[in-house]
Amino acid sequence: MRRGLAGPAVGLLLGTPVVTAWLVGDLTGGAARRLAAEGEPLDYAVKPVSLGAVGDRVLVVVAGVLLVVSLVLLIRATATRTLDPRWWSVLVPLVLAGVVLGLAWRIVTAGAIGANIGAGLVVLGGGPVLLILLAVAAVQAFRLRR
Repeated sequence: MRRGLAGPAVGLLLGTPVVTAWLVGDLTGGAARRLAAEGEPLDYAVKPVSLGAVGDRVLVVVAGVLLVVSLVLLIRATATRTLDPRWWSVLVPLVLAGVVLGLAWRIVTAGAIGANIGAGLVVLGGGPVLLILLAVAAVQAFRLRR
């Protein structure tokens, strides 16, 4: 991959989990929301991070623009043969890993009453999937760099 395309690749990889988490939305269940409205504190595997309503919106807009612009630049570079199409075999597993991270973030930050079983399942199931995707990308990148 050429040096000038590293920026769009990084932009694509940084924007993917943020946009995915936004698209998935808060996964706190309806019963937990009702109990929280009555004053019952929710339990979290990981406390959700927020920059406030405006800050969250700005972050998602910036990540979305970064994602779209990066994707357009990489597709254009592929069409003009500036980017070897074989590099998509590295980028696609990394983008899928970003989707897994965004989804996992929403699951582990969902409010619950008691244990968040989904968080445990994400670690047990999502962890190996994430490792496989990263390993595939690393092996492909190593092969293409040779």
